[in-house]
Amino acid sequence: MRDDLQTVVDRVEIEALRGEFTDAAMVRDYDRFASLFTPDGAWRLPYAGVEFVGRAEIRAGIERAQETLWEFFVQNTHPGTVQLEGDSAVGRVYIFEFGRMRDGRSQAHHSLYHDRYRRTPAGWRFAERVYEIRYLDTTALAGSAPTPGTSVGRSSA
Repeated sequence: MRDDLQTVVDRVEIEALRGEFTDAAMVRDYDRFASLFTPDGAWRLPYAGVEFVGRAEIRAGIERAQETLWEFFVQNTHPGTVQLEGDSAVGRVYIFEFGRMRDGRSQAHHSLYHDRYRRTPAGWRFAERVYEIRYLDTTALAGSAPTPGTSVGRSSA
């Protein structure tokens, strides 16, 4: 029974880790984003020809992307698979994201993250995330990000 319970706990913790990744990226919490990886972890984006190894590179990579490349982006993570192997695991998660670059180009991706996870004293962390785009749409987005301080979709009642 203990093994069954630990399997459930591990799966819930890994799913929470994947959610933290999306949340940290969306709210631009670069320190938290990098902390979700093992110290020697890797974040690989083959479509862009880049990879970041180690927390310092990962933090610098996400900050550079958010602050200099993207005007805005939205990422949605959908459950995938997890295969536990003791203190390590492998899995996939499904991603839909879209946004506009600062140069005016738009992108929408339907993608996968191929993951390797490792249990650490601080909990499950990414040992490696590899992003694979399965569908790319570069059609210009018609909408825009709201101006800070404005309310969108709220009634005044």
